[in-house]
Amino acid sequence: ERPYGCADCGKRFGQKHHLQSHRRLHTGEKPFACGHCGHRFRQKHHLVSHQRIHTGERPFACARCPKAFRDKKTLTVHQRVHTGEKPYRCADCGKSCSQKQHLKSH
Repeated sequence: ERPYGCADCGKRFGQKHHLQSHRRLHTGEKPFACGHCGHRFRQKHHLVSHQRIHTGERPFACARCPKAFRDKKTLTVHQRVHTGEKPYRCADCGKSCSQKQHLKSH
């Protein structure tokens, strides 16, 4: 069930804080600022990941090779290199891609 709806676009959310975070797309609000460079973010986890650029921290390590990453999502995408997984499929021609962005540019 998704009882919380965005008044601007109609997208619905199961939790109120997800709606509040989404609303920042419409308002342009970026309440989370980096203490190192001042860059601002809409979501706190984006700030946390960004701060790792300054610290060099890469806590998400690949179990199959020496690479490590600043955030879990980048590790997940990287792991497809090893598994061969291509979850994004073109509805027109059937071509499969490992990343959503690759499918969009296709």
